[in-house]
Amino acid sequence: MSPIKDHPLRYALANELHARPFPTLDAPCRAAYLAVKPAENAAGRDRAADIAHLKALLDHYAAPHPEDGATHYFGQIGQHVLKWESHTEFVTYTIFGEGPAEVPFDAKTFAMFPEDWLASAPGTRVTSALIRVEEQAGDDGITDKVRDWFVPESVAVSRVLDDDAVIAADFRIDPAGHMRFAVFARPSTGERRTGRIVQRLCEIETYKAMAMLGFSRSRMLGKAMGDLDQRLSGLTDALSGAPQDTETTLNSLLGVSGELEAMTAQNTFRFGATRAYEKIVNQRISVLREVRFEGRQTFGEFMMRRFDPAMRTVASTKERLDAMSNRAIRASDLLRTRVDVERSAENKALLESMDRRADLQLRLQKTVEGLSIVAISYYAVNLAANMALPFADGLGLSSLAMKALLTPLVIFLVWLMVRQIRKAID
Repeated sequence: MSPIKDHPLRYALANELHARPFPTLDAPCRAAYLAVKPAENAAGRDRAADIAHLKALLDHYAAPHPEDGATHYFGQIGQHVLKWESHTEFVTYTIFGEGPAEVPFDAKTFAMFPEDWLASAPGTRVTSALIRVEEQAGDDGITDKVRDWFVPESVAVSRVLDDDAVIAADFRIDPAGHMRFAVFARPSTGERRTGRIVQRLCEIETYKAMAMLGFSRSRMLGKAMGDLDQRLSGLTDALSGAPQDTETTLNSLLGVSGELEAMTAQNTFRFGATRAYEKIVNQRISVLREVRFEGRQTFGEFMMRRFDPAMRTVASTKERLDAMSNRAIRASDLLRTRVDVERSAENKALLESMDRRADLQLRLQKTVEGLSIVAISYYAVNLAANMALPFADGLGLSSLAMKALLTPLVIFLVWLMVRQIRKAID
């Protein structure tokens, strides 16, 4: 053994890259495909319910169970082969059978999934498809089959993987509720390459359907976003006019901002997932290396005309929602600034009023002090005169003259005393 210690996840992560091999298919053959997703909170669903549903299907065919917590399964069920995968938001089931159905895209092919088992699925069907794989040495007969099997106005046909096969589909749901794909493989096309082609078709259809959920969400948000946009525009326009009740306007603006934030939080995951699914669809188509077949539109051209506009709508909705949130934030900041300026002006006026009141109070205080000196001096003069009267006769002064002499001295002493008291207080 190596003396260095391995990271505890080293083998698990390395094996994960090889855990989902492509099926090996020998043309002619057929496949029935099903993708299941809970209607709400698919990313947070109970994964144990998915495993339980898979085990129910395996029990129907008396097949062995996967390990608990498994995210993929590949094994024999009766005369067919089952491939099961668990993804972030959905699970997929693909059943492969030898030889094509006698009737092209016969709904009985999907009967490999028992009806009672389908009814107990822990979620809803995102998509289902029937895939017919034929061995075709040349191009003879392909045009007639495509014309008979698919809707001409939306059919897409192309040569793929260096002309190892021709693929065709119209991306329409047939009366039985399934998509239909046809693969015309050359005799020299290997089993693994045929399996990769079928797997790519299943992935293109699944991720296309998942991405279109974002388009549906964008349509649902259209009216609500329009109403919020009008309210936000009205509040923003009010900022450029005469000042109104800014407190009420600010509360209204905060309400709009709250609704926008809630809307963003509820749809961020869906918009992000849609962008990821769109990239996967385009990547899966590009690896097929399509070449035009008899002037028909390719899968890439079909997506460019039908799928890409829907994805641009989703991107536009997300950008609009982000722009509205930013507008609301800027308007709130501007309105807060106005409120702060108004409050500053009110505080300034209040301080000026307080200054005036303090000055008036000081003047009143000084007036009171002056009157107090007069009052104190009046009583002090009388007291001093009464104390000095016995000495007035000796000095040859009358009582009135004595009071006249004492008055200036007493007033000065009282004033000096009041001044000293004020200094001590200050």
